[in-house]
Amino acid sequence: MRNDGWTFEVWAPRADSVEAEIGGTRHRMCRTGERGWWSADVPGAGHGTDYAFIVDGEGPYPDPMSRRQPEGVFGPSRVYDHDRFTWSDHDWRGRDLRGAVIYEMHVGTFTVAGTFAEAVRRLDHLVELGVDFVELLPVPPVPGRHNWGYDGVDLWAVTENYGGPDGLKIFVDACHRAGIGVILDVVYNHLGPSGNFLEPFGPYFHDSLGSFWGKAVNLDGPGSDEVRRYIIGNALSWLRDFHIDGLRLDAVHALHDKRAVHLLEELAAEADLLAVSLGRPLLLIAESDANDPRLVTPRDAGGYGLDAAWDDDVHHALHAALTGERHGYYGDFGSMAVLAKTLTSAYLHDGTYSSFRGRRHGRPARHIPGYRFVAALQNHDQIGNRAEGDRLPGDLLRVGAGLLLTSPFTPMLFMGEEWGARTPFLFFTDHVEPELAEGEADRRRREFTDHGYDDWAAKAPDPQDETTFLRSKLDWSELEHDSHRSQLNWYRDLIALRRALPELTDPRLREVTVDFDEDARWLVVHRGSLRVAANLGADPVDLPLPHSRVLLASDEDITHDSGHIRLPATSLAILKVP
Repeated sequence: MRNDGWTFEVWAPRADSVEAEIGGTRHRMCRTGERGWWSADVPGAGHGTDYAFIVDGEGPYPDPMSRRQPEGVFGPSRVYDHDRFTWSDHDWRGRDLRGAVIYEMHVGTFTVAGTFAEAVRRLDHLVELGVDFVELLPVPPVPGRHNWGYDGVDLWAVTENYGGPDGLKIFVDACHRAGIGVILDVVYNHLGPSGNFLEPFGPYFHDSLGSFWGKAVNLDGPGSDEVRRYIIGNALSWLRDFHIDGLRLDAVHALHDKRAVHLLEELAAEADLLAVSLGRPLLLIAESDANDPRLVTPRDAGGYGLDAAWDDDVHHALHAALTGERHGYYGDFGSMAVLAKTLTSAYLHDGTYSSFRGRRHGRPARHIPGYRFVAALQNHDQIGNRAEGDRLPGDLLRVGAGLLLTSPFTPMLFMGEEWGARTPFLFFTDHVEPELAEGEADRRRREFTDHGYDDWAAKAPDPQDETTFLRSKLDWSELEHDSHRSQLNWYRDLIALRRALPELTDPRLREVTVDFDEDARWLVVHRGSLRVAANLGADPVDLPLPHSRVLLASDEDITHDSGHIRLPATSLAILKVP
């Protein structure tokens, strides 16, 4: 930026010519240095100027580092000056992950309006619930009007559907005033495919490597130095320019990187430096199905140095034990023994044989502090990737929440879970290209049939049908009903108890023990002087718990005397012993 104009820059190492197009006028750009960067000073340009790039006569293309896309992924970029926004969170010093509870939110379905502004109006609900962080699904521009966000492009921008970059900043500022940190879901393993215009500029992608979602990002081939800087710079921009407190890194197992210093390790080092400069903690949380504790092992001990990782084994163990489902990746889960192991070891598969994968999987993680594992009873993936987007029913939800929120892990709730929302969360898209839009329903059904879920394929709604999106919006009027208010009070009480009792946030997995009966389907989790007694069976059970007193109970029919507690079917109680 200059006082009398704006400097436009772009990386295009293979190009012979690059021009910046503004208002129908093309401005020739000049090479700067030897790494393939081009630059042009344009007098009169500045905040609010629309522009695009012409590469070797082709285009116009949006800026790969566009800060704003007011007309969507196919429109021009717009100059956006971060310094023009006035923040009010100067006293914000961040939140610690230890002892925290995360709340996962899809902005577009959290409210009827589906905007940052409307989400701000619901922050009092989250404050009263007692959560410490809100985790937003991805917010970069996507095709059309609605999307989960994982098909994003223009990674440095914020979708106008939610309120654009200022809207996100207003949301983050309001969260900080309310004492809530903000984690943002970011996707670096693929882009698009719709609206992805990076390839004309340079070697952003591998020619042959890929994943289920598309071409793999070039992290280790020729030209990958600048690609890595593109990603790391983007991550730091969210943390610095938007005051975001942490990033959830989508599907890091799909990052193809054979370098000696992995991208994740490099990113963690850069984030640590930025945290010192900003004077607040910055979190990096990986989504990975590798069950590899090296992700969260400190860099000086040979790990990547991330702060936490999602732990799907905890979800699978809870879900399968509660519902009895055994299809697909639930095949190895469901027993009391598996649930007990997962609650005490973080992973079921820590070097054991995985029947779903047909091989051994994972490595032991019991030495890792429990708070470094983010665990959920429900999340966008596990609900949204069911054909009908259905959630757990109330009785199962209460018991599951009791086990999750008394676990040594970092619990994460999915929006609406806290009141037992009955609205589904479905897979929805709004592709604008006919070849993508017309085939989306068939592609969705094939995903299920290819995995042997023919009955699910028949039930899956068309992701392109707007009704699919509208059905996924939370119905806040449900809170007017006693059953939903009761569920909400249960979650509030569990979170308050977790905050009040140090035993429940003790991260030492080796201090957690579990007694269980496989046939009767009950278990008792020992957390210091606390006992979490749960009956997952169909019949009542009597358990000897002498000299204990009940702190919380999920069912009014739970009875307790000096020596025993009687648990009805599908119920849970938290007790304290001397």
